[in-house]
Amino acid sequence: MEEILNLLRADARISAEDIAVMTKKTPEQVRAIIQKFEKDGVILKYSAIVNPEKINGQGASVRAEIEIQVTPEREHGFDALAERIYRFPQVRALYLMSGGYDLKVVIEGESLQDVAFFVARKLSTIEGVRSTKTHFILKTYKENDVVYVSEKTDGREGVTA
Repeated sequence: MEEILNLLRADARISAEDIAVMTKKTPEQVRAIIQKFEKDGVILKYSAIVNPEKINGQGASVRAEIEIQVTPEREHGFDALAERIYRFPQVRALYLMSGGYDLKVVIEGESLQDVAFFVARKLSTIEGVRSTKTHFILKTYKENDVVYVSEKTDGREGVTA
């Protein structure tokens, strides 16, 4: 079953027939396993990974990672604050962290001002948020196991003796 998940992580468009060949199962067994993963919430979503630099300005956005220090709520801990934050449409990811801050949020906006407005007017005004530190993402080299930059190859031939 882990093998099927790994194949889907590498390529969500792989067919049940191809997975069956690779795992020595029947396509029907593979489909049943995938349906169970979907029903049980193991597989939450299938999506495409898009290189934003290849869009040529269409739909280009500004991404930022924000470190947040919070005061956990009594009886709810970090969960209630996290829920308030992840419900904003700008939020792409939210993580509970160890170390110097409590939460890390990845957001997307149309401009630097849009991100700044979100931090100043939405995020920092939530009760329990003590401080924020914003880091703008300037360039993505690798994400989700995908290398975004073209790997340069040396055109010279190797010499053997």
